[in-house]
Amino acid sequence: MEENTQQPIDGYTNPMMDPYGQQNAAADEQPVQEPAAAAEPKGEQVKCPKCGATDISLNMNNGKLRCNYCRHEFDPIASDKIVEDASKLEGENVSSGAADINDSQSSQITIKCKSCGAEVVVDTEHTTGARCHWCRSHLSINDVIPNGAVPDMILPFQVKKEEAQRLINNFVGERRFFAHPRFKKEFTTDNIMGVYFPYMIVDANEHVDLQGEGEVLLRSYYVGDKNNKRKYYDADVYDVEREFDIAIKGLTVESSKQRLNNKSKSETNNVINSIMPFDTEHCVKYDSNYLRGFTSEKRDVNVEELKPIVTTQLSDISRHAAVPSLGKFDRGVKWTNELYKVLGINWSAAYLPVWLYSYMDTNKMLHYVAVNARTKETMGSVPINKGKLFLFSTIVEIIAIILMILMIPFFDSCDDEANIFPYLFLLAGPLFWWWQYSRYRNQGARHYHEKETQTEMSNENFNERHRETRKRLSNSRISGENYMAVKGSTV
Repeated sequence: MEENTQQPIDGYTNPMMDPYGQQNAAADEQPVQEPAAAAEPKGEQVKCPKCGATDISLNMNNGKLRCNYCRHEFDPIASDKIVEDASKLEGENVSSGAADINDSQSSQITIKCKSCGAEVVVDTEHTTGARCHWCRSHLSINDVIPNGAVPDMILPFQVKKEEAQRLINNFVGERRFFAHPRFKKEFTTDNIMGVYFPYMIVDANEHVDLQGEGEVLLRSYYVGDKNNKRKYYDADVYDVEREFDIAIKGLTVESSKQRLNNKSKSETNNVINSIMPFDTEHCVKYDSNYLRGFTSEKRDVNVEELKPIVTTQLSDISRHAAVPSLGKFDRGVKWTNELYKVLGINWSAAYLPVWLYSYMDTNKMLHYVAVNARTKETMGSVPINKGKLFLFSTIVEIIAIILMILMIPFFDSCDDEANIFPYLFLLAGPLFWWWQYSRYRNQGARHYHEKETQTEMSNENFNERHRETRKRLSNSRISGENYMAVKGSTV
């Protein structure tokens, strides 16, 4: 028999290949998906191991499940979807919870209770967890809807509501001075909600080959007379190559169309994005018991729709992984050829916990203050009293102009280069406005996926060779610098 040689999968743009490198027929050009789970065998329903009761809830003090009948506590079932070693991934795997959503299936389903046999109708448009109204057993709908509506795993709440209220109060309290009067009057954390948001957790094994040039500063100097001086730079130019394999673990991406839009004009979704990362390595097997007392959103985005942003974010992560090795190039690096080849990738769906405060301002903008219910990371958007902010910015500008006038004689006696300094005071008012507006609205807040995602590099092949020396360069940085570019921060 002819021996087959395994081939890597070339990103997302090339046709999928089978494990032996043979291109599949068109009908088979699909990622590997786990078959829909079969119905759980009788007796596999989550029950108290001590008394057999099904009235189970989460104890956030220790992360264990607690029987509400006999008070016995036991450990949750660890998720078998967590990838331990991303460097061993081959091909593309999509877990059952991340399978394409079947929109043709009715949201009204009937579940047969495993405990008493009653048939219960559940509206999955509004919930992914239910209880039998006869015996009060918690019902699992994961097997009833093998269409990606229910995640593979869940990360339980760890931060209590009281702690989340304190964090939100502190965040808003630091921004009360310029807050809108109506917001200050109506603000209360009594109505914050614990929400499980849908995310896709992506693990990847990638081969990277970056080629370009880097510059090392030799000297800087001025040319010209006193009234017409220009600054120039001399630099050594190197051909630079960074080739390596990289294991990327736990890249987390929103799987809700609404939350993916970080540039929304009606919602501050970037706030929710910015409180990542989560400690997804502690996810447990999905169980509707964890939803008790909380709300949840259903996933409405399929893997194919997420591939463009995931591909871009994987490239960002790989590009930034090479940055620590480029320290000698103090004028920067320009990559002219970038190759990111995905050798293996795994997609899993998860519910991740967030404490959320929301407020609709007078312009119909929905502001959020969000707390990561695992790490306590807090970020938010607070409605601004723009009239008050404008007034104080004007006062700052007037004071700055007075100081500028007073200091002009001093700067006139200094070197010619210092003559421009007094006029920088004219920026005081606009800078004050920008600083305060940024603190309150946090429009630029985001998850720094390129730095905050776990990675491990291997098989490094780093090369650099001196090519030439360039003189009288007018730019302080290399032209076309892109080695720290981030392309996947927004959708």
